[in-house]
Amino acid sequence: MLIALVVVAVIFGAGAQRIAGMGFGLVSSPFLVLLLGPFDGILVINACALVMAALVLARVWRHVEWRRYVLLVVPALIGVLPGSWLAATLPGPILSVSIGVLLILGLIASLVASRFNVTVTGVVPAVVAGLTSGAMNSAAAVGGPAIGIYAVLTRWHQRPFAATLQPYFFTVGFTSLATKLWFSGESVTSLLAWWEWLTILTALLVGLTVGDRLSKRISHDAARTAVIVIAFGGAIVTIIHGLLA
Repeated sequence: MLIALVVVAVIFGAGAQRIAGMGFGLVSSPFLVLLLGPFDGILVINACALVMAALVLARVWRHVEWRRYVLLVVPALIGVLPGSWLAATLPGPILSVSIGVLLILGLIASLVASRFNVTVTGVVPAVVAGLTSGAMNSAAAVGGPAIGIYAVLTRWHQRPFAATLQPYFFTVGFTSLATKLWFSGESVTSLLAWWEWLTILTALLVGLTVGDRLSKRISHDAARTAVIVIAFGGAIVTIIHGLLA
């Protein structure tokens, strides 16, 4: 039953990512935190995001802006370290509450940023966005909102933005996964059995396939709204669960 619920969460997250262009971590992380615990749940999200980024990167390679990738990924890798340390050392209930709060803050920041007609340039905004995204990705698997805000404020066009996110999240996801395992002293196989990892990978592919088909029938705005509503609900449940624990 547990792995079946994990599969459902992964399918929904992957489908949301394919339809709305965002939402895998936002949708899946609160539910995987409840099912697997705050540390294991976020680690599974990092692993899935890593695989998903690799699959998409093969299709959008030629649109990647590598200079912008470097500007973002270098500070992000620095931010991953404190995020991984916190994820590996904080008590479970405190980590659950922290993940829920980070989810809500990230969602609110994304919504607010889209309302402002402001344009920023230079290296400093990229460094701030990368540091924030790397730390939040490692601690709570929600590195997307910080990069999304940066994209809005710099008027980054959608196609190169979406393409550049793939090597970015592949690199940050791999580093988040590796550093958390190192800080905790655990291994991937000690968290889940090989067949459970294979089942989750299959669910990821199913979610992407279903999302690909539904994306032709569901509008981007409707999908994005659904992602935000589900993510808010999941974050609130995660906070309540952590407080009760």
